[in-house]
Amino acid sequence: MPASPSTARAINDRLALQLLQDSGPLTATQLKTMTGLSRPSVADLVDRLTGAGLVEVVGESGEQRRGPNAKLYGIVARRAHLAALDVRTDSVTAVVTDLLGTPVARAALPVGVPEDAVAALLRTAREAGAQELHTVVIGAPGLVAPATGELRDTSGLPAWHRELVAALQRSLPAVVLVENETNLAALAEQSQGAARDLDSFVLLWLGAGVGAAVVLDGRLRRGASGGAGEIGFLPVPGTGGLPSATGCAGGFHALVGRDAVEALAREHGFEGPVEQAVAGGAGEAFLDAFAGRLALGAAAAAALLDPGCVVLAGELGRAGGPALATRVSHHLASLTPVPTEVRATTLGDPAVLAGAQLAAREAAQEVLFGG
Repeated sequence: MPASPSTARAINDRLALQLLQDSGPLTATQLKTMTGLSRPSVADLVDRLTGAGLVEVVGESGEQRRGPNAKLYGIVARRAHLAALDVRTDSVTAVVTDLLGTPVARAALPVGVPEDAVAALLRTAREAGAQELHTVVIGAPGLVAPATGELRDTSGLPAWHRELVAALQRSLPAVVLVENETNLAALAEQSQGAARDLDSFVLLWLGAGVGAAVVLDGRLRRGASGGAGEIGFLPVPGTGGLPSATGCAGGFHALVGRDAVEALAREHGFEGPVEQAVAGGAGEAFLDAFAGRLALGAAAAAALLDPGCVVLAGELGRAGGPALATRVSHHLASLTPVPTEVRATTLGDPAVLAGAQLAAREAAQEVLFGG
């Protein structure tokens, strides 16, 4: 059954807005070429989007500086302002962006008292010219229930994490969304990092804790309860015990979390910062031992998911870089028959905030663009 005229218009409008997002600003002639629509249809489309306050003239084409065909159309970036928050156990970083995702302000928010953090976020937004926020995306450690978006009570997280989400939802007229930090890092790597050319991959986040994000066939997979990627609880040999429902002391975390890596570096005679150790300062034997541990988790991911690629991310993944990835790849090849490439992050620790910005932009545009 052919689409109704109203449905066809909505589809064409969304296509044009996506083109303006990805390739704009554009002239009406360029929109006609890229959409395949007739000139009258493009003219109607531009009139609709301009009337809706979504598109405006932002300049003139460099090739033809006269007449209506020279007008360059772009998305009205100031139509909405968004916020992305990276919430750690001891810090909160916020970035305010326009509708196109361009940052307009950045601030470190106070921790411990959620109302103080909300007030600081609003102050930052207003100082940047945003009187209100349309969408806020929070990246946080812990399990996020897919059905409700609730940040679950996870062992080791301070109570103010969950209180901050409730305070934002209570205090702002904005849409407030919560996503696991590792999942957001994977979105960023897929969009602008090491996984740009991949439809499937597993991201291993290596920092104070260890986590994973699963992207298969172009889609982020959260699991039935939001627990996909909780690889820190994976039972592995060499930990002296087993993980439990309340702690991962006997799991993969006990081998590759920051404390475990620091201890491994000390065993190899290195007393400096752990990032420096992973970057090569602790010597070849340390790197090889660390890579062997990482390969155990990567092998489990390969056996269960066959993602084709594992990206080593987080502050330790970035510190190790391609040299660590190469070592992990060597160990992994001896553990599994499943061909699995290993890559180093190109974004590192900032990936969580970058992913939150991408998620906020997508969520806001889905509403405003009529998706």
